Amino acid sequence: MFFACALESGLIPSSLAADKSAIRDHLRRTDREEAWTRLQGEVYGVRIMEAPAFAGMFEALSTLRDDGLAMCLVSHKTRAPYLGQDYDLRSAAHNWLEEHGFFDEEGLGWTPDQVFFESTKTEKVARIMSLGCSHFVDDLPEILEMLPDTITRFLFAPNSEPRAARGWLTLQEWAQLPELLR
Repeated sequence: MFFACALESGLIPSSLAADKSAIRDHLRRTDREEAWTRLQGEVYGVRIMEAPAFAGMFEALSTLRDDGLAMCLVSHKTRAPYLGQDYDLRSAAHNWLEEHGFFDEEGLGWTPDQVFFESTKTEKVARIMSLGCSHFVDDLPEILEMLPDTITRFLFAPNSEPRAARGWLTLQEWAQLPELLR
């Protein structure tokens, strides 16, 4: 979704990797931090319902649930974008989760109290710690770098080449996760 929106807006060349971190890094390198901030508001707000679930995500989470693994979602998400159209980002994310079956008994059967939205990265890490998470998946290396080594960390990087591990494992697809946790 980030790649499509950034390309539509003329923010990136089509040759750039279709990876959120690559897009962010490109915009920062070209002194367009404000464009990155606006893009996040667009993707996580106005256009979030256009975003498909990653292939294999639902099946992987269902397998982990069936294996008895307790799960939660901890997201760094402000209530509204810093720039751009005013939109309730947390409500939009909750609606996306609901639309994709996270809270359905026929789906993942999660409850809303398994989902946490934190305003800062520091608060996100504090929440992960307070929940006693033993494992954590994130698509941003900077979050994983903030977590202690006592937490098994996974970098979700579906559109990137596997990177040298910095104390974590790289997932290119959700289907890998259940096997790594067994």
